[in-house]
Amino acid sequence: MNVSTGLPDGRTFDALYPRPVFGYNDGMSLVDVNLPDAMAAVGDEESAFLREADRRINEYLDGRSDRYGHGFVPSDFVAVHSALRAIADGAVAPGNTFCEWGSGLGVVASLAAMLGFDAWGIEIDRDLVAASEVLVDEFDLPVSFVCGNFIPPGGDVCADDAGELGWLAMGGANAYDEMALDPEDFDVIFAYPWPGEERVIAEMFDRHAAVGAVLLTYHGLEGMRLRRKLLDGAARRN
Repeated sequence: MNVSTGLPDGRTFDALYPRPVFGYNDGMSLVDVNLPDAMAAVGDEESAFLREADRRINEYLDGRSDRYGHGFVPSDFVAVHSALRAIADGAVAPGNTFCEWGSGLGVVASLAAMLGFDAWGIEIDRDLVAASEVLVDEFDLPVSFVCGNFIPPGGDVCADDAGELGWLAMGGANAYDEMALDPEDFDVIFAYPWPGEERVIAEMFDRHAAVGAVLLTYHGLEGMRLRRKLLDGAARRN
């Protein structure tokens, strides 16, 4: 499949190929972008941060009777870091504004900041937001966190279509009001969807992100997936 739609800097998407193993791009304007097979090296600064983040995550989880029953499960931060470095080094995204949907302890947003992204995190759990702010302050990282729902206005249509899905939070404050930003203002969005939520996350991104923006998702044993939005909704309807 060759895609001729261009990036703002004049490059093309000719090297982009869908990965049929996932198989849920139907009806969406998302095209898969290949990520390098080799893991990028993690620097000393990032390694120190990840060790401390891992300690705090375990401390947080050990303090709960429902260790994995409340919707917070960390992703593979080394794999995410490698993917983010590939995005940054390869100028894959149209810009450097980053948002983590469901930021937990803020580790991925922090890694993005270390790689030069203007990083934001949206998390509905107030305790996790507070813990994230403490962590980034101690490492002097320029990350902004907002307590609220990452589902944008109108995005509940996608969620409602899928029924009740795991920990896809409904309700809560509209995070974008506090940020004074919209999903279309972000060049890179990261999410770790629970099983069954993958298509909903993709549909929300497809509906609300800007053309050219990329969606990076973590899928457990299936690894990382990177997709770019090629067309806006109006173009698809015409």
